[in-house]
Amino acid sequence: MDLQRFHVTLSHGGRPIMQGWWPDLATAERKFAAWIGERGGRDDARITLTDEADGGRVLKAWPDEDR
Repeated sequence: MDLQRFHVTLSHGGRPIMQGWWPDLATAERKFAAWIGERGGRDDARITLTDEADGGRVLKAWPDEDR
């Protein structure tokens, strides 16, 4: 398994300001949720979880596109 498979990014104003990579999905999902709680209150914040082994496919995004 690729050590940097799952990538979580916090962006503000369209620019990445914090990133992390994890080897397993469960850990990356916990980090994604934690970042929402810790940093989601910033104006214009966007947090994404992607699978780098699958071409950077977005697995989760906050806020949801439907909002």
